[in-house]
Amino acid sequence: MRTLHKQTKAFTMIELVFVIIVLGILAALALPRLDRDIRQEAADNILSAIRYTQHLALNDNKTDPFNPNWQQELWTIRFQTDGFFYTISSNTNHENNVNKDETAIDPINGRYIYSNDAIIDADESPDIFLADKYGVNSVEFKVGGADTTEHIAFDHLGRPYKSGIYSLVDLYAGYMTADCNITVQFNNAIDDIVITIEKETGHAYIIGQETL
Repeated sequence: MRTLHKQTKAFTMIELVFVIIVLGILAALALPRLDRDIRQEAADNILSAIRYTQHLALNDNKTDPFNPNWQQELWTIRFQTDGFFYTISSNTNHENNVNKDETAIDPINGRYIYSNDAIIDADESPDIFLADKYGVNSVEFKVGGADTTEHIAFDHLGRPYKSGIYSLVDLYAGYMTADCNITVQFNNAIDDIVITIEKETGHAYIIGQETL
């Protein structure tokens, strides 16, 4: 009586070597994409933060005719010059610096969009730390070609205001009459990102991706 043996199939050594070579080629092709991916992630992060600041302003009208300093409470996104992190806040106590309880909450992780140093605390959103996540080492603002402080605020109509919002006496002294270009630089070979915030409308977009 014949005994039937079940035949099993396995890769030969040549086939395994071939698979390893193919995986190596695919990995080599993917490496040049890493820089572009990091750059795009950073761009998406910053652009989303700017739009979120405007969204908060649209939903939280700070206009108060009985308070001459109400404009200081406009929702504002502020970047560290060295690009370590950004904060989104409303200066409700009208002091020169905002406190943690005056800042926005990250809707993704429920943590504060705030820091006062480059250390990520447990209740601070890790997404705001641009240097740590993406290697950003500089964020520069220019409004109408002139350097300005790295603050942009929005009013309840979504209109943008430039630097000095915490010390303004006349609200419209800070009203942007020219587009703001934000240049983000990295500490490696990644190309700069340039984000434009349009005057009057506050529409924000990445240069080269104007339709997004």
